[in-house]
Amino acid sequence: MSKKWDKSKLVSRYVTEGAKSAPHRSYYYAMGMSEEEIHQPLVGVATCWNEAAPCNIALSRQAQAVKKGVNEAGATPREFTTITVTDGIAMGHEGMRSSLVSREVIADSVELTMRGHCYDALVGLAGCDKSLPGMMMAMIRLNVPSVFMYGGTILPGKFRGKDVDVVNVFEAVGQHASGQMSDEDLHELECVACPSAGACGGQFTANTMACVSEAIGLALPNSAGAPAPYESRDEYADASGRAVVELIKNGPRPRDIVTLRSLENAAAIVAATGGSTNAALHLPAMAHEAGLEFNLFDVAEIFKKTPYLANLRPGGKYVAKDLYDVGGVGIVLKELLDNGFIHGDCITVTGKTIADNLEGVKFPGDQDVVYPVKAPIHPTGGVVGLRGNLAPEGAIVKIAGLEELVFEGPARCFDGEDACFEAVQNKEYEEGDVIVLRYEGPRGGPGMKEMLSTTAALYGQGMGGKVALITDGRFSGGTRGFCIGHVGPEAGVGGPIGLLKDGDIISIDAEKGTLDVKVTDEELEKRKKNWVSRETNYRSGALWKFAQQVGPARDGAVTHPGAKAETHTFVDL
Repeated sequence: MSKKWDKSKLVSRYVTEGAKSAPHRSYYYAMGMSEEEIHQPLVGVATCWNEAAPCNIALSRQAQAVKKGVNEAGATPREFTTITVTDGIAMGHEGMRSSLVSREVIADSVELTMRGHCYDALVGLAGCDKSLPGMMMAMIRLNVPSVFMYGGTILPGKFRGKDVDVVNVFEAVGQHASGQMSDEDLHELECVACPSAGACGGQFTANTMACVSEAIGLALPNSAGAPAPYESRDEYADASGRAVVELIKNGPRPRDIVTLRSLENAAAIVAATGGSTNAALHLPAMAHEAGLEFNLFDVAEIFKKTPYLANLRPGGKYVAKDLYDVGGVGIVLKELLDNGFIHGDCITVTGKTIADNLEGVKFPGDQDVVYPVKAPIHPTGGVVGLRGNLAPEGAIVKIAGLEELVFEGPARCFDGEDACFEAVQNKEYEEGDVIVLRYEGPRGGPGMKEMLSTTAALYGQGMGGKVALITDGRFSGGTRGFCIGHVGPEAGVGGPIGLLKDGDIISIDAEKGTLDVKVTDEELEKRKKNWVSRETNYRSGALWKFAQQVGPARDGAVTHPGAKAETHTFVDL
């Protein structure tokens, strides 16, 4: 399709129009571009493709389909890549410190590429936990016409007739350590757990944020659902490329789409699907890019009143492919919409409202993957916010799959994950303990590690519901059991979690939303006076830089002032 574009208000005019742009155009001719392609809008097609893990391996293929859609709609695609740190491989060792930091690097690197080359619009493809919010944060920050697309979930593995995923392997490490699984069985499981390209299969962080991309309106309806190997993903990629060209002509832009009401819709889909606690970190960070206040407590408020409907791992029994097979995230959204739990008037990248997009979606009978609102799995969301004298800045717990929502016991304190994991492996704890895993916050870690290795080992030992674990770090979306994360203020800045001693009685009530230690304010104040901050091993480089800039988990662990401090956005250059 050929169209004469008026580029007077498009940022690519700086590199394609007029005599002064002759040197820039010479570079485009060097890459085989035609005159017509140079004078069309330039669309960045950003992916997190790499060979680090299966989550990202299919993104390059899908990017080619996006480029085809952009081309055929009359604009010019320019593909580029950025990093990912894949949690499944970074988990359980020092590499996990890079995970949350990578979200900022992804957002920053996409921003810099877009700014440096004056691209007019963005299609972003992401496959692993932090790359989804990182890519969406860049879109909101730049406020260029943007469409997000998920790379797709992995297919379930099969082990002795049952569906399995990578979390089964993490839990098997605990079973192996306690003598319940042989070397041969563990090896057999690890060889079959992950049979294809795609992100972890349960309602862990990647699939949670993929659901968010549709609920918040930055992705085309149904684009999050199909597994990575399915060729139908390429059709959605093509359609995403076409859609972004429409957005260049008519809008809306990301900040028209990401509003307080659409953020509430995003929190509702996390609650309804029993999604990852990491969403309580990523939604405030996305809000921050739009200049909106939407912190952990705002997220928790939505969680508190949204029913838990989707029977997905780790709390339930199904994986993302099963949700896709019965109709995808759209059926959860429609059930929430029909019962007043989301705002139907929020605009999306289709140019229509979410209610318009969901018109015609029917709730399927004869399945137990998604429950109806009138008979939910649990009347409130699968994730709950907590607050109390141990967490004045809040904390978060996934209750999906938990039978008991109240726990009280003596603290067993560990400074850092390594010491805690070793003690768990050696069973140096008692049933009824509250394991305190501290100095793993955004600043004090640094990097706010996820603790799947430790929690999975506990579960593998059959202690998932018999001990609780609290941390100022994070949990993987794959964590299950009574595990509380994001405790703030963190130990690294002298928060109450850093003042605990072995034997202090900790009280957790996920019904009331409280997290307290039975120690007087006076005693905590006395301990605070004797508290000394800890030095970490990270005295330079990216992790040091992150620790200097990062704010509290309650506000998304963000590293810059956000849209509130702007005098202009990139798109209005």
